[in-house]
Amino acid sequence: MAEATTATPPKSKSKPATSAFEMPKFEIPKFEIPKVEMPAAFREFAERGVAQAKDTYEKMKAVAEEATDVLETTYSTATRGASDYGLKVIEAARTNTNAAFDFAGELITAKTLSEVIELSSAHARKQFEAFALQSKELSSLAQKVATETAEPIKNGVNKAFSKVA
Repeated sequence: MAEATTATPPKSKSKPATSAFEMPKFEIPKFEIPKVEMPAAFREFAERGVAQAKDTYEKMKAVAEEATDVLETTYSTATRGASDYGLKVIEAARTNTNAAFDFAGELITAKTLSEVIELSSAHARKQFEAFALQSKELSSLAQKVATETAEPIKNGVNKAFSKVA
């Protein structure tokens, strides 16, 4: 019969497990990364790229700050204009309401039908004139608000285009 030879297992760098359910622990080999000198042309190219990126960032930051200022100015102008417009509408409503109450008081004192018709036509004429004047004022105010609101945007866009050109 052939003799069985028992070979001894090769030695490994792993540490034996302390229990039957533990994984063996292996050492991770250490690799050294060789130091390579960068070519001067590549280093200069990278430095120029970094400098250009910093310059571009600074320009974009300045433009963003200017845009923020323009928006703040625009919003404050629009808010003030909307407030003025709203106050003008309230003033017109108050005037029209007072005129309606005055007309109702005059109608109560009328004694004849012809007097009622005369008061009605006079009131209608006054209200039409008041409406035309109020419409003109509101239209003028709306145009003024739109122009004042658009002015900072227009100036900001012109300034940005002049920097680009």
